[in-house]
Amino acid sequence: MSDEKRIRVMIVDDHAVVRSGLSTFLSVYKDLELVAEAENGKIAIDLCSLHRPDVVLMDLMMPEMDGVAATRHIRQRYPNVQVIALTSFREENLVQGALQAGAIGYLMKNVTASELVQAIRSAYAKKMTLSSEASETLAQSLLQPHTPDNQLTAREQEVLALMAKGLSNQEIAARLVVSLGTVKFHVSNIFMKLGVQSRVEAVTLALQRKMVD
Repeated sequence: MSDEKRIRVMIVDDHAVVRSGLSTFLSVYKDLELVAEAENGKIAIDLCSLHRPDVVLMDLMMPEMDGVAATRHIRQRYPNVQVIALTSFREENLVQGALQAGAIGYLMKNVTASELVQAIRSAYAKKMTLSSEASETLAQSLLQPHTPDNQLTAREQEVLALMAKGLSNQEIAARLVVSLGTVKFHVSNIFMKLGVQSRVEAVTLALQRKMVD
């Protein structure tokens, strides 16, 4: 592949060590070119307009703007840019959210170098790549009773109730004995399902609808 046709890649991850590792990985392949790095979704959207990458490797759990929201914005504004979700999480709502937002791939961060480069090439060719974990999660979801997209899961209702009590994400994580990243994931889903942008809006709407005491 000539220089003119190298696949332009942008890395989006809030951890510098991850970005550094991926950058080193990309430099090994002559048909791949790193054109930009971003530490959150908001920066990624801005950099897309400047660098117009072909493929974005998108972390999903980040401050400022998470990867699902960033993927949705990028795909709406720049439909020729393909996004691969690269994450440590395999929850059903996150997998479905990323794909519904327009991601063409969903990979776990334990992916091998050869699998990742093949996924990037496939994304450039507009072909989908799903990790075995993501495929399994989607398959399991088909066996579960369907609930409306805007209906909160039992865990999301728990998180919302604790938000209404004024607990921070860290306090909710401690109360539910889960990771901070998992709580952020649930909060992001709650915002999306309720159509709100902040905790105040979410709690206000929940009280108005009597979703919490």
